[in-house]
Amino acid sequence: MPKINLTMNNLQTIIEQAWENRALLQEETTTNAIREVIELLDSGKLRVAEPKGDGWQVNEWVKKAVVMYFPIQKMETLEAGVFEFHDKMELKKDYAGKGVRVVPGASARYGAFISSGVIMMPSYVNIGAYVDAGTMVDTWATVGSCAQIGKDVHLSGGVGIGGVLEPLQAAPVIIEDGAFIGSRCIVVEGVHVGKEAVLGANVCLTASTKIIDITGEEPVEMKGFVPARSVVIPGSYTKKFAAGEYQVPCALIIGTRKPSTDLKTSLNNALREYDVAV
Repeated sequence: MPKINLTMNNLQTIIEQAWENRALLQEETTTNAIREVIELLDSGKLRVAEPKGDGWQVNEWVKKAVVMYFPIQKMETLEAGVFEFHDKMELKKDYAGKGVRVVPGASARYGAFISSGVIMMPSYVNIGAYVDAGTMVDTWATVGSCAQIGKDVHLSGGVGIGGVLEPLQAAPVIIEDGAFIGSRCIVVEGVHVGKEAVLGANVCLTASTKIIDITGEEPVEMKGFVPARSVVIPGSYTKKFAAGEYQVPCALIIGTRKPSTDLKTSLNNALREYDVAV
């Protein structure tokens, strides 16, 4: 790929123009700019979303570049040992040089950033995702396109972290530093999980899922965000429909991590502290 070495502002301008006028995808300047964005994502020098002040900034133009990378790529056959793939995207390479442990059966697409110290059990990380240092991506966990995973996170077996390409959404899923996501949890549609929060097994969080804090005298409802250090389990509430009353899934905040508990130990014991089966 020819290096064009444009400034971020110039890259953004080219991407935004191509997003509005897809005919520009036929021009070399546009395709080179898109590929440079993907290379910057792969190296971790650019992110779809990043911490800013007390919140997060979503770089929408970067996500647009990821979407437009697909139509400019051609299908090709890729080989990795005895395995053969037929796809538009290359796989990441040089894990040893990056300081990443990758167990056979795990894979990540080029354009996903995997930081030093990450462990990938047989799992999958999609393009545009960011997985920070010390995180465990456990067996059959999937990290969707553009999802942002912090430092020292544990994504347990079978966890599904949603992507933002199909359908295109305004914000990616964000899992902040030190969070523990229990087995078979699903976190999608731009849900934001705060630092050191604990999701018990089978918690399902979408943008419309009620997250109910039941630790006080009155329940407090929220959506799309799990506060830092919260301990969350699956729950349900009764909702009226035309055909009758039925139980609808929700998530219940039943407490917080205890500050006296060692962080590493609390990853395993936080739920047991509240007598909840893991």
